[in-house]
Amino acid sequence: MPELPEVETAVRLLRPQLVGRTIASARVFWPRTIGGQRAAEFGRAVVGARVVGLRRRAKFIVADLGRDGQGAGALLVHLRMTGRLYVEAARAPRDRFVKLELSLDGGRVLRFLDVRKFGRFLHVADAEAELSKLGPEPLSPAFRVEWLARALRERRRRIKPLLLDQQFLAGMGNIYTDECLHRSGIHPLARSDRIDGERVKRLHQAIRATLRAAIAREGSSFDTFYRTPEGKPGGYQDRFRVYGRTGEPCGSCGEPIRRVLVGQRGTHFCANCQKR
Repeated sequence: MPELPEVETAVRLLRPQLVGRTIASARVFWPRTIGGQRAAEFGRAVVGARVVGLRRRAKFIVADLGRDGQGAGALLVHLRMTGRLYVEAARAPRDRFVKLELSLDGGRVLRFLDVRKFGRFLHVADAEAELSKLGPEPLSPAFRVEWLARALRERRRRIKPLLLDQQFLAGMGNIYTDECLHRSGIHPLARSDRIDGERVKRLHQAIRATLRAAIAREGSSFDTFYRTPEGKPGGYQDRFRVYGRTGEPCGSCGEPIRRVLVGQRGTHFCANCQKR
């Protein structure tokens, strides 16, 4: 599933192509993509609206819409496992896995491709209300060392599942959580309230540094599905420390990388560098 760096990459590449464009028509080819909304209702909500902003919140792409100088709700897109958004000429052949498309003024079309059909492309009246339960953004000013130390003490949970909890910290996923824990020397099963001050600082630094480095390389293509809106693979997978490297030597100490299940999620770590 695309995580924060992949979604941020999509937003940055799509923003110049979408902001300022008016939606001329909407076609839904897989009804579940728009949740419980009917295609006709979805069309009435978005056709004629202008994209006034494009941003990321957690793992969601948020397109703010406007109409006649007034807000017109927003589009919330969650890529899930295999979703991809891209803009191309309206005359370009449509891929058979495209589940929804929005025709734009200027002869372009926004297409949502989703092989496994888990992604969602929803129109909502109030994006902030829909996303109000999400935790702070790890790259925002709100994510401070002091906040993290206090929040870890209060939760008293295993650190790996806690970092994956979107209500605790928005946007983290399995890949980058494993990478950040290795970078900070913290075992994935460590209790959050027992992580001391120095390791909290290292974790805070690791989260920010890892996410920024992954964004700079346009995310990670850990399978055949993730591609940027331009159709290119990401490049951060070449720098994985532990994720997907079971049995390979740790780059820091040479010990074999181990894989265990933590909260039903495959978890990669170095038992020597990340002592429990």
